[in-house]
Amino acid sequence: MRSGGQFAIAPDAADLEAASREIRFHPASNRSPRKLTRAQLDHFNAHGYVTGIRVFSDDQIAAVREQFDRLLARTLAGGGDSYSISSAHLSHAQAYDLLTDPRIVAYARDILGEDVVGWGCHYFCKLPHDGKRVDWHQDATYWPLTPSKTVTAWLAIDDADTENACMRFVPGSHLRGALPFEVDDGNSSTVLNQRVAGIGRFGQPVDNILRAGEISLHSDLLLHGSEANDSNRRRCGLTLRYCSAEVSAYLDWHRKGVVVSGSDRRSHWANPPRPRE
Repeated sequence: MRSGGQFAIAPDAADLEAASREIRFHPASNRSPRKLTRAQLDHFNAHGYVTGIRVFSDDQIAAVREQFDRLLARTLAGGGDSYSISSAHLSHAQAYDLLTDPRIVAYARDILGEDVVGWGCHYFCKLPHDGKRVDWHQDATYWPLTPSKTVTAWLAIDDADTENACMRFVPGSHLRGALPFEVDDGNSSTVLNQRVAGIGRFGQPVDNILRAGEISLHSDLLLHGSEANDSNRRRCGLTLRYCSAEVSAYLDWHRKGVVVSGSDRRSHWANPPRPRE
């Protein structure tokens, strides 16, 4: 899939090349985190992620799952696929509520600082045996944002494990800056169109195993990907993207940004309202 909603997931390469972007890792410098421990912040800075954070109870995530099931059914009936629900907070109240949920925002704030914008919300739903993988990539290279100060909260809507193709990380790869990548616009077996080759050069991948209702947090420069789901179980996760309010967006992506903590002193982000449904 190359696009979804009102905005391209992977903007045109020429447009990105024309945008002046600062792409490098900005370590979390919070001396008094409220939700993460200092050890977790140190792990994020050194390895590029933290994981296994319980946010929702079993009953709470079951309610989230039931709402998503209805949304997915409508999407499929309308001709979309299980990866096409992108920029979901602009169209769906449940997605907006999850992006702005203070229980999740609090973790992003510990990494990014008090002034935080939620700008992205994309369901990555791997149906059983759907054959689609997510090649190794860095998020920051896709996005018309500068500086690269975005963290992704990946919410497990279903259990995610090695059997049903959980996400995988290359620890420490976020410290290498923007890595060269290949672009593939014609491979239907991939969800995204970038691929960083030769992952073995950068370290040993680890599986990001999550129970439904847990989140992980990862840097926008961390190499990550996932295999095709060859199991009989679905694997749905929701990516919630947060950046420091000081970040600037090109290509109208500022229209997606909702202030979820503190303020946007420049009034750069559009702060769209909550959808009705």
